[in-house]
Amino acid sequence: MSGDRLGAPSPGRAARLAQAIRPRQFLAYLGVGLVGTGGHYLTLVALVRWARLDPVVATTCGFAVGAIINYFANYHLTFRSRQGHAGTMARFFVIALAGMGVNAGVMAVCHRGLGLHYLLSQVAATGTVVVLTYLGNRFWTFREVRHD
Repeated sequence: MSGDRLGAPSPGRAARLAQAIRPRQFLAYLGVGLVGTGGHYLTLVALVRWARLDPVVATTCGFAVGAIINYFANYHLTFRSRQGHAGTMARFFVIALAGMGVNAGVMAVCHRGLGLHYLLSQVAATGTVVVLTYLGNRFWTFREVRHD
């Protein structure tokens, strides 16, 4: 059986994915993401500890805080975009909403389903979402527009 039938990427697909991730840009994305993730986690912890919100609800609020931070930092620093904010911001928040859904889903499975502590669950969710949102933002939100 081929790797495709089992869901594993073929060698050609894996090579294309490896080429799609620009190491310096991805490192900048991770650095910017640390700041946004800090805002996310601070909001999450504050809402769970002091507002007594459910961790899945609190992480969704925190994700929104992190997304706002990440948009502006990625626009200016990671991707150095020259596109207008209207279209870029709309695309960014489509990717962010998809990431928010994945984040909440992983959080729910890990915390509610598996009984893991909410912060450990959030670490798993963050690891899942970071690669997905980078690729979405790299190839759609901040795609390079050629002027040939």
